[in-house]
Amino acid sequence: MTQGVPYEPTSGFLIDVVNEAVPLSGSAFADHNLRRVIDYLTDAEAVNRDWAAFILGYADLDTPTIRDALLTAATTDCSRRVRAEALRGLAQIAPALALPHVREALSADRVLVNVFEAPEIVADPSLVEALRQWSAPSDDPHLDELVPAAIAACERGKAA
Repeated sequence: MTQGVPYEPTSGFLIDVVNEAVPLSGSAFADHNLRRVIDYLTDAEAVNRDWAAFILGYADLDTPTIRDALLTAATTDCSRRVRAEALRGLAQIAPALALPHVREALSADRVLVNVFEAPEIVADPSLVEALRQWSAPSDDPHLDELVPAAIAACERGKAA
């Protein structure tokens, strides 16, 4: 991403969804739109796949189809950015399903910043040690906030 250049989907449909001009639930039309967003997880353009994963992760919707699509994107997409966003979205709607994949992502040599949102959401104590390896100060202030927050959430565990 180039500094100062907006990072947005190339799909007008996805832009409409992001701008909340297109419903994703509550009608047959909305169900069709949701299916279109899910289909964008396999789009030729990574930016559209990334935005589709973002949309699904924040849509406050949970279906087996959404879970399967996010899991597939989180584990097989050729773009690290798409995998990271899909993993965060999967953690949001299916923490137990995301847990082993979060653990695996944290064991990589390089981890994108938004991956660290997933362990905070999952809040599983088994992730604490994997997170500690990333706790040294870095040159990224956002990362330096996310990692301690994720560690604290995982130390507390899931809310009762």
